[in-house]
Amino acid sequence: MAKLKVKKGDTVIVITGRDKGKTGSVLRVDPGACRVVVQGVNMVKRHTRASAAGPAGINEKEAPIHVSNVAHIDPKTKKPTRVGYKFIEGGRKVRFAKGSGEVIDR
Repeated sequence: MAKLKVKKGDTVIVITGRDKGKTGSVLRVDPGACRVVVQGVNMVKRHTRASAAGPAGINEKEAPIHVSNVAHIDPKTKKPTRVGYKFIEGGRKVRFAKGSGEVIDR
């Protein structure tokens, strides 16, 4: 299982593929497959059969995208950035944007 620097709730931008340039927040992370689901990105249509849960129809939802195709948005400059780790006072390990040095973790 890979160690990912992306967490649920992070704001990311798609850097390659069909949805290049779109931004959104991370809804779900799958470290086993190295994939993330980003809000409003990589939309696919699913044809569903009628059931007791609801009527038949064509539903649109987000599909997973590989983590290498997204980059963090720097909180200060609002541009794509890489992520590093550092320890702050109190010994807590946090993620920071390498572009501006701004701490990403809440």
